[in-house]
Amino acid sequence: MRKKTLGQVLKNQRAVLGLTQRELARKLDVKPSHVAYLENDRRRPSLALLSRIADVLGLEKEPLFLLAHPEASSLLKSRREPAERAAPDQVWRDFTGNKALLARHNVKPRELKVLSQVNLLGKITAPRHFLFILNAIRQAVEAEE
Repeated sequence: MRKKTLGQVLKNQRAVLGLTQRELARKLDVKPSHVAYLENDRRRPSLALLSRIADVLGLEKEPLFLLAHPEASSLLKSRREPAERAAPDQVWRDFTGNKALLARHNVKPRELKVLSQVNLLGKITAPRHFLFILNAIRQAVEAEE
């Protein structure tokens, strides 16, 4: 089993969000060829670009940084402590309270209502997981149309 790479993560998340390389490049203010280089692991993004990528694709910055710079993992591991699981209600409050995230992903009130039902399952551990679920629902609806 191969380790996942930064390029694979970028390509997969871009596909989940239904973006082309050209559309992602426009959002990141880079050339489409640069996105292709990143997805093929032929370039490493700058820290500023890595931050923009995380914001646009709705990904966590630290794991992306570690994929781009695996040599830094030993530095970061020493400061890590076992993470406590956030309460499901806290994860939902974090998600719904992030107005910028909701606006960036154009989350409608009707979609929030569906996601609130998903939250009742109690299995969501991070706010970004709601975006993943929402995008899966959106793609399924589009396929039905």
